[in-house]
Amino acid sequence: MSSERVPGDLVPAADEMLFLPLGGAGEIGMNLTLYGHDGAWLAVDLGITFGGDEFPDHPVLMADPAFIAHRRERLAGILVTHGHEDHIGALSYLWPRLRCPIYATPFTAALIRAKLARAGVESAALIEIAPGDRVAVGPFTVEYIGMTHSIPEPNALLIGSAAGCVLHTGDWKLDDRPVIGRGYDHRRLHGLRTEPVLAMVCDSTNAVVPGHTGSEADLFKPLLRLGEQAAQRILVTSFASNVARLATLARVSASLGRRFGVIGQAMERMVAVARATGYWPDDLPALVDGRHLGHLLRSEVFAACTGSQGEPNSALARMARDQHPDMLLDPGDLVIFSSRVIPGNERSVERTHQRLRALGVGLVTDREALVHVSGHPAQDDLRRIYNWVQPPVVIPVHGTPRHLAANAEIARSSHVPEVCVVANGDLCRLNRSGVQRLARIATGRLTVLPDGRLAKVPEDQLRAMRAKVH
Repeated sequence: MSSERVPGDLVPAADEMLFLPLGGAGEIGMNLTLYGHDGAWLAVDLGITFGGDEFPDHPVLMADPAFIAHRRERLAGILVTHGHEDHIGALSYLWPRLRCPIYATPFTAALIRAKLARAGVESAALIEIAPGDRVAVGPFTVEYIGMTHSIPEPNALLIGSAAGCVLHTGDWKLDDRPVIGRGYDHRRLHGLRTEPVLAMVCDSTNAVVPGHTGSEADLFKPLLRLGEQAAQRILVTSFASNVARLATLARVSASLGRRFGVIGQAMERMVAVARATGYWPDDLPALVDGRHLGHLLRSEVFAACTGSQGEPNSALARMARDQHPDMLLDPGDLVIFSSRVIPGNERSVERTHQRLRALGVGLVTDREALVHVSGHPAQDDLRRIYNWVQPPVVIPVHGTPRHLAANAEIARSSHVPEVCVVANGDLCRLNRSGVQRLARIATGRLTVLPDGRLAKVPEDQLRAMRAKVH
C-alpha cells in the first residue's frame, strides 16, 4: 500500500477519482460508498442492517460516517440507487450529520420523503431525478441507468468526472420479463464499453449462485398451483418492498376467486407509494382492508403479510403467537414464505416456523417450491454484464468476503484486466492507469439506542461481528 497519500485533509485531485467504501464491502447491508474528485466528495447510499439474534443489543446498525462528516463542506450530495433499507435506512439517522442534497428517482424519493417525515427531519433537500436522466453534482456528472431488481426504479449510476467515470451498479438482476416497471437498459449498458470507464463497482450478493437469476414472471404459475391445492386461508409473506411480488399475488388471488389484501404497516405503506407513483397496475383487483380480512370466510382469504424474516413485531410473527388483532390462524391454513432467509435471521425464521406448525398451519418455503426469485445477479448474469461493459477494472462490493472472492473470480474468467477486492476503509485511487490502494481509513459501526440516540459499537463487539461474517 502506497504511503504517498495519507489521510489528512484528503482533498481529491482533479486528475483522479477516489473510491472509499465505508459500508457494504465484506458484508451484506449498511451500504455507504464515497467517491472523490476535484476537491469534492459524493456519497452513494446510506443503508442499515439488523443485529438479529446474534447481536440482540443492536437492533439497527449502520456504517459510521465520521470520515465524511468531518469533511461535509466538501460533500456535494448523496446519491441513492434504490429504496431498500440497506440503501436508504440510515438517511433519517445520518442526514443531520451530513446536511447535503439527496438525489433519487421518484419512487425512491417518495419512500425517503416519508421516512424523513416520520423521523421529524424536515429540512433535507430531496431532488428527484427522472430514470435515465443525467445531473451535475459538484464536479461530477451522474447518469441514472435503469436496471431490474426486486423493487421499482433500481438504478446503476454512471459517475462521471474529468478523470473518467465509474459504473456503480447498485443492486441488480437481468430480468427480461419484469412484472413491474421498465426493463434494464440493455442498449446503454452495452454502449458503456465505448465510455471512459475507469472501473465497475459491482453487486456480489449472488456471486456464489450458479446459472441465471429467474424472472419475477416465473412465479405466477407455481403460486397458482399451490393456491389451487389449498382449501382454507392462504397467507404469503414476502419482502414488503417487492411491489412486483405483491402484484403477482393479487393476480393469483383473482385467478383463484379469492379476496386479496395486505397485512402489516410496511406493506401497506409500500402499496400506497406504488399507487402514488404509478407502479400499482390498474387491472389489479380492489384490495380488502387488512383489518377486515379476518372476518371473511377462510376459503375466501388470500393475503400478503410482513414477517418473512421472523421479525418479532411483524404481522406474521404476531399471528404465529396468536396475538394479531385482526387475523388469527387455524389448523389447515397455509403460509407461503415467498422470500429467502437473509443470513443472520435463520433462528428467528425457524421460531416462526415452529409456532406456525404448532398451530397446525401448513408451510411452504423456497426449498419446497418455486415461490421466490432473487433480485441479484447469479454467476452467468455477472458474466453477461462484464462482457457488455468490458470494464478495465472490477471492484466487487455488496457481499461477504466469500461473495467478493467469487465475484472476483468470475470477473477474471471474463477477461477483466484488473480486479481489486477491497474491504471497508480501503481508500483507492482510480485513473487511466488502473486502481491503486492509497491508505486504510478507520471505519466503525453505529447502533441505535432505545431512546433513539446513536452510539458507536464497541470494538470487541465489532470484532465479533466481523468474525461471524467471515
